[in-house]
Amino acid sequence: MTILTLPNVEGRSLTVRAKALVFEDESSRALLRRLEQVAPSHATVLVIGETGTGKEIVARHIHELSPRARGPFVAVNCGAFSETLVESELFGHEKGAFTGAVGTKPGWFEAADGGTLFLDEIGDLPAAVQVKLLRVLQEREVVRVGSRQPIPIDVRLVAATNVKLEQAVAEGRFREDLYYRLRVAVLELPSLRERPGDILPLAGFFLQQYRNRLGIAEVRITGEGERRLLAHSWPGNIRELENVIHSALLVCHEGLLDAKDLNIGTPFIREATAAQETNPLEKLESALLALFEQNPPELYSKVEEKLMRVAFEYCHRNQLQTARLLGISRNIVRARLIQIGELAGGLRGGA
Repeated sequence: MTILTLPNVEGRSLTVRAKALVFEDESSRALLRRLEQVAPSHATVLVIGETGTGKEIVARHIHELSPRARGPFVAVNCGAFSETLVESELFGHEKGAFTGAVGTKPGWFEAADGGTLFLDEIGDLPAAVQVKLLRVLQEREVVRVGSRQPIPIDVRLVAATNVKLEQAVAEGRFREDLYYRLRVAVLELPSLRERPGDILPLAGFFLQQYRNRLGIAEVRITGEGERRLLAHSWPGNIRELENVIHSALLVCHEGLLDAKDLNIGTPFIREATAAQETNPLEKLESALLALFEQNPPELYSKVEEKLMRVAFEYCHRNQLQTARLLGISRNIVRARLIQIGELAGGLRGGA
C-alpha cells in the first residue's frame, strides 16, 4: 500500500490539514499514475480539491519526484495574508517600501529559487497581485515592492484551490489569462466519499499514529466500526477522519474501537436531525429572547463572538469557507478571529 505523509507527521498540529494519503481506491491509483507522469517535468501544476483532501501532500510528492527534489519546497497559504501584505510576502520588499518595512526582505518566490513553490488557496489572491503573478510566470523574474530591479528566479509553481476557478473567472474575480497559465497540468483530487477504498486504510494509519502517541496498547476497529466509517460521507475529508479516529481512541475500551466510539458528524448536524420539524431561525429567536430576559452585559459582542466561533468550527477552521458561509469578506473574518483569540496575527496557517 502506498502511503504519503507530510514531513514529521507526528509533530505537526492535528487540525490544520490532511496529514496522509493512501492509494488503495482505483480513483486514487489513477491520481497517483497521473501525478507520476506530471512530476518529472517543469510544468506548472494546478491541484484542485476540497479542503482536507491532501493538496499539500500531492504538491510535495510532485516536488520529490521532480528534477528539483534537491531544491527547496516552500508552501504558502494565499488566504492567510491580508491584501496589504500578500504582495510583499510573495515578491519581497525593499527597505522603506511602506510603513513598517524596516529592512529588505526577499519574498517566497526567491526563497523557493531552484525548487518548488506551492501556493494554496490561489483563488483568494487580490486582482492586483494576480496581475503581478502572471508577469512573474511569464518573465521568470520578480520585482520587489519598492524596487524597479527585476530578480531572475528559477521556480516551479504548484498552485491549489478548493474553489471553482472557472466560475471565479466568469464572475470577474479571477483573471482568465492567469487561469490558463496555471492549468498547464491539472490534478483533480477526489473527495474521501468518492474514494471509499481509501477510508479503512487511512483509518488504520491514523489509528497506529495516535496509538503510538498516546501510549495505548494494540487496538483494532470492529466490524460495526468499519461499517460506520464506510457509511459516513466525510464532508471534512481526511482531516475529519483523522480527528474522528483520534477522538475514538480516547474513549474506546478493551482494545476494541466500536461504532459507538466514533464521534461522527457535528453537533449542528445531529441537532438538526433530531428536530427536523423546527425552523432553526425560530429556535434562534427563542434563544435570543431568553438572553434578552437575562440581560447580560455586552450581549451583542458575545452573540457575535459565538456566531464567529461556531461558524469557524463548522467550516473546519477554514477562513475562506467561513467568510462564504456568513456572507462577509475573509479579511473581516480573519480580523475578528484574531480579536477573539482563535488566530494569532501574522501566521501563515488557516487552510
